[in-house]
Parts: sequence; C-alpha cells; structure tokens
Amino acid sequence: MKESVLERMERNDSKRKIADFKVKEQQPYEFKVKYAEIRAREFASECEGRGLNYHVSVGGLDSITLFLFLKSIGINAPGISVSYLEDSSIQKIHKQLGIERLKSSVRYTDDEGRIHRWNKLSIIQEYGFPVLSKEIAGKIETLANPTEKNKTYRHAIITGETGAYGGYRKSSRMRLAQKWLDKFAGYANEEEGVNYQIAPFKVSDKCCYYLK
Repeated sequence: MKESVLERMERNDSKRKIADFKVKEQQPYEFKVKYAEIRAREFASECEGRGLNYHVSVGGLDSITLFLFLKSIGINAPGISVSYLEDSSIQKIHKQLGIERLKSSVRYTDDEGRIHRWNKLSIIQEYGFPVLSKEIAGKIETLANPTEKNKTYRHAIITGETGAYGGYRKSSRMRLAQKWLDKFAGYANEEEGVNYQIAPFKVSDKCCYYLK
C-alpha cells in the first residue's frame, strides 16, 4: 500500500519541524529579521564555496521584498524575471530595480515545421486561465480531469476528507473554499452528489510552469 501522509510525516520527523516553526513564528520581528539574515548568508556562503551562482527569481511583492532585503544586508543576488508576464505596474517596478528581464525560453513547432515561442495568450488558450492562485487553479484543473489515481484527492478538494492516504483526517486546507466550489466544481456533481457550476473556460495552473 502507498505510504500515507501520516506515515511520511513520521518518517520525515514533520511534527518536530512544525513545532520548531511555530516557536519561530511567535518570535518578535527583530528575531525573524536576524534569523533570515543568518540563513541568507549561510546559503550565499555555501553557493560561493561550491563555485555556484545564485539569484532571486522576481515576480510580485514577496520576491521583490526578498530581493531588496538581500541588497540591504550586502548580498547582491541578481534579480531575474520573465517580466513581460506581469502586470504593467509590476514591470515598471522591475525596470526601476534593475531586474534582468527575460523572455520565455519555451518553444514549439507548428504543423509546417516553423518554430514559435510560447506566449501568455497561447498558453492560456492551450491549457486554461490561472484563476485566483496557482493552488486554486490546480485544484480546479484536477476536478476537470478525473482519473482513478486522483480520485481521493478530488474527494478531498470537495469535502476535505483525506481518506486512508491522509490518515482519515478532515482538512479544511485540502477543501476548496465554498465560494470557489460554487463557481468551479461542477465537474464533481454526479460523483459527489453536489450541484456546483462549471466555468465557461478552461482553468489551469500551468501558465507559470511553461512560461517561467
């Protein structure tokens, strides 16, 4: 039988790691800043010791904050971004910060043998819109593509019930929020005995995967 979530957590000593994280989470802001600085310097030192380069993959607010934090402590990690995928306001900030702006390197060959570069429009047309967040879009895509292998996961997305694989727990994190179930989870109506809607367009979390 496939290893369950609880068995994997025990093997990885996850309970202790979660407890350690919760302790750190309760620490004051000054502690967290110093701790982040120590970890950042350790990472940079390890890379340099191995003769490796390092950079910051910059997109939105979180990664911009990391980029500026590293600069503030003297770690000059280059900022790299497939910037043209972002909103124009974000692109402007990237330019002001001196972020190195790349184009997607993913290409495809058409029926006549011509090579083209994937762009945002072509990816969305092929796979679907990355609605709301990558996590939510991924769950909606899973519901839209049912298989025997993802049956337990699909049930957890609808109900939060994880089954044997998840230790028979009820997980609110696994379950899609009710407002998104109402709008997107109609693929599961027959199997789960529910009455949800289906969006009139495809949904997917693959946009960033293929373009970044």
